[in-house]
Amino acid sequence: MQKPSIPKGTRDFAPDVMLKREWLFNTIKTVFRKYGYMPLETPSMENLSVLTGKYGEEGDRLIYKVLDSGDYLRGISAENIADAQAEGIRGAAKLAPKLAEKALRYDLTVPFARFVAMNHTMMTFPFKRYQIQPVWRADSPQANRYREFYQCDADVVGAESLVYDAEFVAIYDEALSNMGLQDITIQINNRKILTGYAEYIQQTAKFTEICVAIDKWDKIGAAGVKKELLEKEIAENDIDKLFEVISFEGSNAEKLAFLSEKFVNCPEGSKGVAELTEVLALHKYLRGYNAKVEFTLLLARGLNYYTGTIYEVRAGGTSVSVSIGGGGRYDNLTGVFGVSGLSGIGISFGADRIYNVLQELNLFPENSVSGIQVLVVNFGKETLSGCLEALQNLRDAGISAEYYPKDIKMGKQFGYADKKGIPFVLIIGGEEMANGVYKVKNLGTGVEMSIAKQEIANFISSEK
Repeated sequence: MQKPSIPKGTRDFAPDVMLKREWLFNTIKTVFRKYGYMPLETPSMENLSVLTGKYGEEGDRLIYKVLDSGDYLRGISAENIADAQAEGIRGAAKLAPKLAEKALRYDLTVPFARFVAMNHTMMTFPFKRYQIQPVWRADSPQANRYREFYQCDADVVGAESLVYDAEFVAIYDEALSNMGLQDITIQINNRKILTGYAEYIQQTAKFTEICVAIDKWDKIGAAGVKKELLEKEIAENDIDKLFEVISFEGSNAEKLAFLSEKFVNCPEGSKGVAELTEVLALHKYLRGYNAKVEFTLLLARGLNYYTGTIYEVRAGGTSVSVSIGGGGRYDNLTGVFGVSGLSGIGISFGADRIYNVLQELNLFPENSVSGIQVLVVNFGKETLSGCLEALQNLRDAGISAEYYPKDIKMGKQFGYADKKGIPFVLIIGGEEMANGVYKVKNLGTGVEMSIAKQEIANFISSEK
């Protein structure tokens, strides 16, 4: 007998979990729609060529390749297969491009860029979309890290205005605050400032190595970053000079002023400081909620396609500090698909991590736990017509209700409702049917009331 199982890093979502997830997604969607973003979906699989080369060396290693269906060994000689088997893992890597021409989505941004490139002649720019779909990473599963997880993205393409950069800070702030989160930090930086670091120590040829190392600061610390940079043949005195800049502490304004002085001879770095100064100034005109906006000198974001503003969002007050969102500006992502000149910027909510944070902090509202509002008690065939009529009236009023399928003891029916998180039970016995006055019991408070049948729907609606 086969033991049922699922792949590591994936999960089933039971109804009670799905109801919370839907509430989370709807909270984010509502804010996206307020800011003018419309829904879009792209296929789970993309051509492998679409994805590779967009995420950096480490990102490319985590792309889930899909074995071609059907006769996938057609055109590959027995000799090639034998050689691959003999070489083991190395041989399999050589053979992989011939076997896998497709891959599962790594993120939602590159597929969006591909969509824009394919459809740009029919689109109105700026084009704003949101997308909530699963993505896959061939990563090692661990706490708060999955192989399959959902991203909630919003992107605007065809717009260079930094107003959008400021608005995305507001979108993060509003959506996460609407979920009840109080301790939110939106970290912000600019990719050109990272270029400025390389300019400042005269190591622009080592820009990528510097970014990758800085991006690991939280995981490996200053000593680990220094060790990695030394291995990349960056001189120790240059590393010390770099650390002097990236370890500066102060307010957002003080950090910007500090970098302005340091970047006098760094054209890209100076441009980054100017852009970030404008974004933070624009954000002051937008409503703030609970988030703290922090210019973080160490924020690097390892993805290669970022060219301007970059974001990382963290939630505090939990047992583990985790990143729950991130994104940034990309000036020419569609250029790799033959459509140049389309600047874009986008952000992503890490829905699964946000879910874990809300669960730990007990922030899901009670009405998100059960989608069913009323259970109509079963007293047998004599009252069936009245119960079905009441059910229809409740559903016509937009109230989720169900009828218990068996005529059993009322206590067991109440227990069923309690286990499912149904807040109200509707009691329609022979006497209630004859009088046209039904009993409604609130299982949370234990209060039972007699209400005219035509008023039941209004009462339940008022109690939501």
